[in-house]
Amino acid sequence: MTLQTLTINKQRLEQRINELAEIGKIGETGVCRLALSKEDRQGVERVKSWMEEAGLTARIDDFGNLIGRFERENPNAPILMLGSHIDSQPYGGRFDGAIGVLGALEVVQTMKEQNIVPKVPIEVVAFCDEEGCRFNKGLFGVRGILGKLEEGELERADKDGVTRKEALIEFGCNPDKFQESQYPEGSIAAFLEMHIEQGPVLEKNNLPIGIVTGISGPLWLTVELEGFAGHAGSVPMPMRQDALVGAAKVIIALNELASEDPDAPTVGTVGSLKVFPDSRNIIPEKVSFTVDLRDIDIDRRHRLEERLRTKMDEISAQHGLTCKISEDTNSEPRYCSQDIMDVMRSESKEMGLDTMELMSGPFHDSLAMSYVCEYGMIFVRCKDGISHNPAEYSTIDDISLGTELLYRTTVKMAEKNK
Repeated sequence: MTLQTLTINKQRLEQRINELAEIGKIGETGVCRLALSKEDRQGVERVKSWMEEAGLTARIDDFGNLIGRFERENPNAPILMLGSHIDSQPYGGRFDGAIGVLGALEVVQTMKEQNIVPKVPIEVVAFCDEEGCRFNKGLFGVRGILGKLEEGELERADKDGVTRKEALIEFGCNPDKFQESQYPEGSIAAFLEMHIEQGPVLEKNNLPIGIVTGISGPLWLTVELEGFAGHAGSVPMPMRQDALVGAAKVIIALNELASEDPDAPTVGTVGSLKVFPDSRNIIPEKVSFTVDLRDIDIDRRHRLEERLRTKMDEISAQHGLTCKISEDTNSEPRYCSQDIMDVMRSESKEMGLDTMELMSGPFHDSLAMSYVCEYGMIFVRCKDGISHNPAEYSTIDDISLGTELLYRTTVKMAEKNK
């Protein structure tokens, strides 16, 4: 298939990707649109205007989700939903999430231009706070519409002490009306998401597009080690209760456990660490840090978690520390719909497009959606596998091919759900 035979409008898609990237731009290519920030609101408003330009009915719900609806003959039929997110990491790139929203919008706009009339409603959604970096718990918007929020989520505070509830109200939402924004059980038939791969597999195989088979189950923990502060110049080394030394050993232990089997897709990361009292000449008394452990094999992940917790107990006892562990996220691996994958396989062949099938290490909004409906994902190649970094890059040619496959899959799915 050549780019000249694309059904979707490559130029329009590229223009919107570049224009959205100007909102929250950092440096030459980076983006910072933290969830529920002013930049996030500007981005949501911009995409909302494009949805309305495309003829969709657009609204922002009380979870902060942007929803564009393509209403058809049977408004009560289960919805075919497409989308992703446009919030970013604080040091993020232009494509993570954004191509899934703008690609989905391009799909529906192209359907309207091609006079394709689905018998079921189609919704394009930019979910709020997929990333989870601001309030340390992601997939907020998608879990919100599914009634899956947990106790205390609105009280979570960012680094400046702003709670999620305060941020939602500032964003224009009303947390007291959450129930009105929830979707009834059975009202969503299927969910499709396009995303950059965020890994090197497609590039290594010289392929522009991949069909996702499933998403690894993420385990997020917050660990707090507490010892005793003292003068860095006078407390002998054997007498110290240094929480940072204990944390360092736990971090090394996590890295070693996750690296034991080089052929396994297990990954473990400590991405955030706070030290108290944070002074160069005081022995650290308290350290809190995050643990991110993922695997497509849930039993293996459980075994590694158990061994990590044992290590933390041993290290804490060795250094005279107390250890407190809280669980922020715990999800099992979720596998994509075979029916949707079959459609993608067939349409890829029709396009003359070489693809491969691969699992996703990162979680996505699809992870939450997988518990209420069938789902499918398309991955787009990204340079050097870089993501969550301003150097993140995918070509418009690859993004357009992914969007074309999303378009063709959506048309088939809309026909299937008549």
